Amino acid sequence: MQEKTKSSGETAKIDILLFDGFSNHCLANTLEPFRAANSITGQARYDWRLLSLEGGLVRSSSGMLVQTELATATKPPTDYLMVTASYGHLALSSSRVLSALRGLCANAKCLVGLDMGAWLLAAAGLLDDRPATIHGHLFESFSETFPQVDARQERFVIDGNRITCGGAMASFDLVLTLIGAHCGEITRLDVASLFLHQSDQPFGQPDNISGRSKLVSRALVLMDETIEAPVPIPTIARHLGCSLKSLQRRFARSLNATPGQVYRHRRLIAAKSLAEGTNLSISEIATRCGYESASAMTRAFKGQFGTTPMNLRAD
Repeated sequence: MQEKTKSSGETAKIDILLFDGFSNHCLANTLEPFRAANSITGQARYDWRLLSLEGGLVRSSSGMLVQTELATATKPPTDYLMVTASYGHLALSSSRVLSALRGLCANAKCLVGLDMGAWLLAAAGLLDDRPATIHGHLFESFSETFPQVDARQERFVIDGNRITCGGAMASFDLVLTLIGAHCGEITRLDVASLFLHQSDQPFGQPDNISGRSKLVSRALVLMDETIEAPVPIPTIARHLGCSLKSLQRRFARSLNATPGQVYRHRRLIAAKSLAEGTNLSISEIATRCGYESASAMTRAFKGQFGTTPMNLRAD
């Protein structure tokens, strides 16, 4: 099933600005979903660079060293500048750092404060009169220090071209939300399923999700549990206590697809994962993904991914 989004085929450029003491947990939760989206779609939907004001190695809070490029205001424009700071954010709020940050921000379409990065954006005057959030441990201090910012106790806040996020775990949810907006809801769910067990709570969505989303998520759980032996969609609807038409309407609203399309898509994603990550025969993969024969799965696989499972392995 091919997804159609307004930005289909476009590559989002991402610059991640690191400071000494950054959280490598936050960095991984930010980068890995983007990497997975590229892998799942088979396209370069995201391209990123790791930057620092001095260039070279930057040390995380746990001592991990990360190689970065030198960040200057002459770098090419970027879609997202993600400012990633953690410990030592007060020492970083110097005139030199804030001036450099303002220069870099001029080249970005959207500014993102990850973890304590929101503090630096606020100190640079880049969140004035904007809603924003920060790590929960610093919320009171943040709201008192920057009264011109509309501080909110939320996991993340998206306000046009300003985004803030409160901590490493929340950054994962934020990136999934961005992937959903850019690549489509189906891809967001596919990425989430690589990292987290599916549950009634959709990943990358606010905590106060609607009943519609809960029903769709419950249906996705049943689909994932029955990939090897697919069941009819009417049976899924009965199990969920709703009519077939109701289930179809809710899938259309949430995912812009029918339940059957989503079911087939998730089976093929599972087949792709097995083809790439195991030595199982194509016939065994077909059986595990609910296909009567290897040839039937191969035809569906090629229609979805533009290549066969065998050619995927050869690449």
